[in-house]
Amino acid sequence: MASRTDAQNRTDPLEEVTRRFAATRRLSLDLVATLSDADASAQSMPDASPAKWHLAHTTWFFETFVLRDHVTGYRLHDERYPFLFNSYYEAEGPRHARPQRGLLTRPSLDEICIWRAHVDTAVQSALPGLPPAALMLVELGIHHEQQHQELLLTDLKHLFAQNPLGPAVWGAEKRIASEVTQFSAMKWIKGAVGVTAVGHDGNGFAFDCEGPRHDALLAPHALASRPVSNGEWHEFIADGGYHTPSLWLSDGWAWVQADNIDAPAYWDGDRQFTLSGWREIDPAAPVTHISFFEADAFASWAGARLPTEQEWEAAAAAFDPTGGQQLDTAGPVQPRAPVDDTGLQQMFGSVWEWTGSAYRPYPGFRAAPGAVGEYNGKFMNGQFVLRGGSCATPRGHLRPSYRNFFYPHQRWQFTGVRLAKDL
Repeated sequence: MASRTDAQNRTDPLEEVTRRFAATRRLSLDLVATLSDADASAQSMPDASPAKWHLAHTTWFFETFVLRDHVTGYRLHDERYPFLFNSYYEAEGPRHARPQRGLLTRPSLDEICIWRAHVDTAVQSALPGLPPAALMLVELGIHHEQQHQELLLTDLKHLFAQNPLGPAVWGAEKRIASEVTQFSAMKWIKGAVGVTAVGHDGNGFAFDCEGPRHDALLAPHALASRPVSNGEWHEFIADGGYHTPSLWLSDGWAWVQADNIDAPAYWDGDRQFTLSGWREIDPAAPVTHISFFEADAFASWAGARLPTEQEWEAAAAAFDPTGGQQLDTAGPVQPRAPVDDTGLQQMFGSVWEWTGSAYRPYPGFRAAPGAVGEYNGKFMNGQFVLRGGSCATPRGHLRPSYRNFFYPHQRWQFTGVRLAKDL
């Protein structure tokens, strides 16, 4: 009897990309199934976008880079949409201002869904005849949409948190029996030492910023066995962590003072806002919605530091990137407590873990030509790398080499921290 791996190896590449395209496009619609047009149209801050805009932008990506550029005779569904739904691609011309996306009450959510169906049909019809370069763009578009599925959820959470009614997208997820309400003691796990290869190895899909693969020198160090928990963060707060300037980087302390920061985002005493409304904080679950500044201050308070992205990747290489919580279907999204306390836990699919590494190009990095070359490279300044994915990351989207990146003050994503220390 053939193994599962053997069966996967025999899967026709076209059949596989067709299946994944359909599944990805379907999940996006499932995520907004409970939303009204008003829910899907509002924008709560410049960093966030309306749910409707995410549905439209990912559709614009496929229509522009696959259908317009590679399907002879294809005509745009609506000539006005590229201006509305281009995000940051300068090569594609002018576009609607990002902070004003919430003003786009038209087209409606229903009209966006009709456009999506039109593009989906056109892509599926074109797939058998697309050249390899275009099939690579379909693959990129799938991963691009998966990124926007997570953004859709985190943007929606930020939006609903502004509502005094505390609305829920989904009902609360029941805790499973193996979850505990007391966090276990953090353990220290020695990491790899010496010259270690990091970066994507070229097998399978990866974003351009994940390569080229290169050698990194790792000094003796250890990583915490799990992410920092809510209970431990309560201890940090109780010990005056948000009021002790010596723990903070200069910019971080200025941010704390200017914005009156005294807890992770969405916290209010012993409760926190979730996509299932206001819920009691589970002390054993990983803390989330913290900034790089907060992660760094906590590490200083704990007598530790943030891991480098190379240390994190070397440790994660032994783990299944499709494991962990991660997003499979539309439903409750919130990081859960570890199910045991042996070895390294929750390396994938719990919270995005801040590292101490600046988001900069690897040696030999070159951005791709054309508009798609703007995807990652031009953002390599002033941001820090996060690793590991979150409970809102679609399953199958992650790799040990995956590099996420945000500015140090941002925390509306499912961001947490795993400590490291020198040995």
